[in-house]
Amino acid sequence: MAENMRVQNLILGFGKAGKTLAGFLAKRGEKTALAERSKERYGGTCINVACIPSKSLEYSARLSAAAGGGFAEKAERYAQAVAEKRRLTAMLRQKNYDKVAGTGAAILDGTAAFIDAHTVCVTDEGGTETRVHADRIFINTGAVPIIPAIPGAAESKRCHTSETMMELDALPRRLVVIGGGYIGLEFASYYTNFGSEVTVVQHGADFIPREDAAVAARVRSSLEERGVTILTSAEPLRIEDGAAETTVVVRTAAGERRLPADAVLLATGRTPNTKGLNLTAAGVDVTPRGAVAVDARLRTSVPHIWAMGDVAGGLQFTYISLDDFRIVRDQLVGTGARTTENRGAVPYTVFLDPPLSRVGMTEEEARTAGYDVRVLKLETAAVPKAQVIRNPVGLLKAIVDVKTDRILGAHFFCPGSEEMINLMKVAVDAGITAHTLGQSIYTHPTMSEALNDLFV
Repeated sequence: MAENMRVQNLILGFGKAGKTLAGFLAKRGEKTALAERSKERYGGTCINVACIPSKSLEYSARLSAAAGGGFAEKAERYAQAVAEKRRLTAMLRQKNYDKVAGTGAAILDGTAAFIDAHTVCVTDEGGTETRVHADRIFINTGAVPIIPAIPGAAESKRCHTSETMMELDALPRRLVVIGGGYIGLEFASYYTNFGSEVTVVQHGADFIPREDAAVAARVRSSLEERGVTILTSAEPLRIEDGAAETTVVVRTAAGERRLPADAVLLATGRTPNTKGLNLTAAGVDVTPRGAVAVDARLRTSVPHIWAMGDVAGGLQFTYISLDDFRIVRDQLVGTGARTTENRGAVPYTVFLDPPLSRVGMTEEEARTAGYDVRVLKLETAAVPKAQVIRNPVGLLKAIVDVKTDRILGAHFFCPGSEEMINLMKVAVDAGITAHTLGQSIYTHPTMSEALNDLFV
């Protein structure tokens, strides 16, 4: 039997934008409901199957690499790391549920599907339907891993996505990563530190082509020195499961290769999660790539329906989802001036060992845009803190406009870059000059004081 509910606001999905908006609106006294299809996803993708669990494993992997030992010892530490990851995500999942529930927002467990532009049917595991009529609806259903059309991939018992890979109880001796993007390289770095033999299979010829060429070359050499095999211009032909192992058959310039594996990671991207939403019934348009089509204020083709986070087809970062919340909030209770077009330069970090962080333009992009640039470089080994922590690997590079001395881009492949890049985001947005950063006072010994030597 269907139940009926009427609310002012309905949020679909417990992601960063959705849960933050639900709490905000409920605290304002507005009747608000949040629908989530899985009790294992309270808090969203980041907390449960992405940022937090993967970075927990990354930290454990670095500790394990430092501890050394044989494969049996490493495998035991890996099992402990997976257990710790599960403890952490379970704790955060419950905290997120309690936080939203504590605001007075109603949490509906079940799968959501539009009936019309104002009505959504939420069906729980037992088949009970709740029909929710809402004045405003906010879609925040995230994205899901893409399963590539490689023969044998979908059927293989040893193929994993980035989400299921982190649930492996046993450390694979041999891991083949299909996809040389950021997610694939992060996992390659983690599992190399844990003690797996890792091979990365990348279809394209250029290694991380979106990055500055000099920095990308340094990242590749670092991974290879740590034992990762990287195959570029390599096309996966098929995946064959055997009784004891799986074989990834790859076409390379040197001919066909057979790569034995105990586990295969399919790191070929993520796609907006709109399956089953029945967006057509609501009149909500989607893009050719399957994302919910939105304008710069995250409004869909239906004025009272918004989409936020990964499902809207933008940058797939938790902090972008949080900013999406701010954009929507500004329309509901602010001036409406905040948009996706004025959030400034977006920093990001690839959590390798050491991490790679970037904000702004590459050297090539700046020159193409017509800037006369000054290119600044500093070896990580020249930074005292890097020597102190015994990780002098990497390169810092910055692109500066000669005319204004403003920073156009920063590319840091070094320990601590995930924190340093946030300072650079502020510098780029605020127009802080290279001279100012170079002459500032930083504590010692820290990685940030590298800016004294970089911006000379």
